[in-house]
Amino acid sequence: MSLTAAEFDRTRKFVTTSFGRIAYVERGQGPVALFIHGALLNGYQWRHQLAELSSLRRVIALDSLGMGHTELAPGQPLGMKNQAAMIRAFLDALAISEVDLVGNDSGGGAAQVFAANHPGHVRTLALTNCEVDDYDEDVPAAQQLREMVASGALVKVLQAAAERPAAGKAALSVAYQDAGSLPDEAVLSYVRPLVGSPARIQQMLGYLAATTKADLIEVAPQLRSLQAPVLVLWGTADSFFPLSLAHWLRDNLPRVEEVVEIEGAPVFWPEEQPELLNRKLREFWTRHAPDQNASPTSR
Repeated sequence: MSLTAAEFDRTRKFVTTSFGRIAYVERGQGPVALFIHGALLNGYQWRHQLAELSSLRRVIALDSLGMGHTELAPGQPLGMKNQAAMIRAFLDALAISEVDLVGNDSGGGAAQVFAANHPGHVRTLALTNCEVDDYDEDVPAAQQLREMVASGALVKVLQAAAERPAAGKAALSVAYQDAGSLPDEAVLSYVRPLVGSPARIQQMLGYLAATTKADLIEVAPQLRSLQAPVLVLWGTADSFFPLSLAHWLRDNLPRVEEVVEIEGAPVFWPEEQPELLNRKLREFWTRHAPDQNASPTSR
C-alpha cells in the first residue's frame, strides 16, 4: 500500500543547507535510493516507492527547489544545475556518500546533471521520461505550457485546483494516462504548496522558467563518460518527451543496460504504474548490489 497524504505529511523532515530548508520523507534502512520528482509535483509523487521499496533501500523523496514544502534561501536560482548542487548539499548534510538515483520529468534532468558532476556519488541511475540535451524545447506541449504561464492561465488553474481537485485533474490530463483516477489528496498535495502565497507562486514560475536543457548541454561531456549503470524507462505517449529521447540516452550514455518502453504512457506514468517501476528497480538494484565494505555513511 502507498502512503496517504496525511501519513506523508506526518513524516516530513527538513534539513538546512545553503540552498534553503529542504523538505523530504524517508522510509527504510540500508543503501540509499534518492527519488527526484517532476515539475508541479513534489516528493509525494514517490509514495508508492516509499511504501514498497523500503524493504530493499532507505528510500528518500525530497521536494526540489521551488516545489513542494522546501523553503528557499533568499534569491536562490532554480535551474537544473542549481537543483543538482542542492542534491549534493542535501546528501552531505545527511552524511550520505552514494545513492541509487531515480528521476522523472525535470527531476530526471537534475539527476543527469548531478550524475555528471558527482559520478562518485551515483551507484546507479534510473531515468524515466525527462529532458536530455537533445530535447526539442519547442514541442507543442511545451509551447502550450509556456503560453499558459505567460497569460496567467496556469496560476489560475492551479488556484482553482487547490479548491477543486477536478480542475487540477483536467489541467494535468496531458501528463497522465487517466488523470481522473488520480486521488484528490494527491492533487491537493501537489497544488496547495505551489499557490499558498504570492511568493510561492513566483517560485513555481521561476522553476518552470529556469528548467532548460542548457544545463544538460553544459555537462554533456561528463555525462557521456558516466560509468554508473543506467536504466531507462519511457512512456511512449509523452507529449513533452518523445521515445526518441530514450534512444538518445541509450546511444550516448555508455552503460545503459536496458530501455523499457511503456506503451501508451505519458510523462507521469511512474505514478500510475508503480508496480512496473518498482519491479524494474528491484531487478536493477539487485544486479548492482552495493559494496558491503562501503562506508556506513552510504547506507
